[in-house]
Amino acid sequence: MKSIDYIICNEAPTAEEYILLRRQVGWDDIDLGVAQKSLDGSLFHVSIRDDKKLIGMARIVGDGFMYFYIQDVVVSPDYQGYGLGKALMGRVERYLSKACPIGATVALLAVRGKESFYRGYGYIERDGLNLGKGMCRFVRD
Repeated sequence: MKSIDYIICNEAPTAEEYILLRRQVGWDDIDLGVAQKSLDGSLFHVSIRDDKKLIGMARIVGDGFMYFYIQDVVVSPDYQGYGLGKALMGRVERYLSKACPIGATVALLAVRGKESFYRGYGYIERDGLNLGKGMCRFVRD
């Protein structure tokens, strides 16, 4: 595996950085104010930087008691393949191990093709047999 020097910290990116990173991976563009409010409403953040440049992030949203949702596990395309996703998830899982009481549910939506990455952390795919398949809806113009 390739390696790079990076800085990882449990801090939120700025809203501007968040929007830029989303653009780099081809996700929908969002309003700056919406981005800031969304980041402010998160339970936990982890950011990875190459010097001062944001190159990866993850966060957790939810009620902080029963429901935790892993959101925005994202690494800039130029920095993929260096194990940064694993570094992000390591921080996420450490937070969850302390924050989640017995009976809590931790959920996520994996990007197609990344399911095996999350299986390595104990996440299961909802196959529709015991649990529903899960659903989502995107609000767009």
